[in-house]
This record gives sequence, C-alpha cells and structure tokens, in this order.
Amino acid sequence: MVNQETMMFKFGNDENKAERIIRHVCASMEEKGYNPINQLVGYLLSGDPAYVTSHNDARSEIRSLERDELLEELVRAYLEKKE
Repeated sequence: MVNQETMMFKFGNDENKAERIIRHVCASMEEKGYNPINQLVGYLLSGDPAYVTSHNDARSEIRSLERDELLEELVRAYLEKKE
C-alpha cells in the first residue's frame, strides 16, 4: 500500500548557524575581491571547496555544513524576503 500523504522534509533548526556562516563566507570573499554570489553558486553546483576563499577560515566554515543545509537557508531567506 502506498502512502498518499505528503511527507515533510526538515533538517534541524540550525538556520542561525547557516545564516552566520553564509554571511561570514560572503564577507570574506568580498574582502578578497571575489563576487560571493558567483563563487557560492560554483560551490553549491560542484561541491568543490576551491570556489570559496580560505581567507578568514571561510572554506573550513562553509564545509562544516552540508550543501543541502546551505540551500535550505538560502531558499528560506529568499522566500521570507518575498513575503
């Protein structure tokens, strides 16, 4: 028998950590002269941490989260801004 109910997909409630890391990484990339949007997209699509600068330990910080956690935070922030 197939379950006809919609499944809820939810990670932990650690959005603040993801937001903090995204902001830190973006600031670090800007300090080094990189476009953080382009660099984050490259990282999210490829998984290659070379897209993220090691300046201010940004590369280690972003690798402390799974890419799906980063995407979840970005979508959440986008949708909240649109409301």
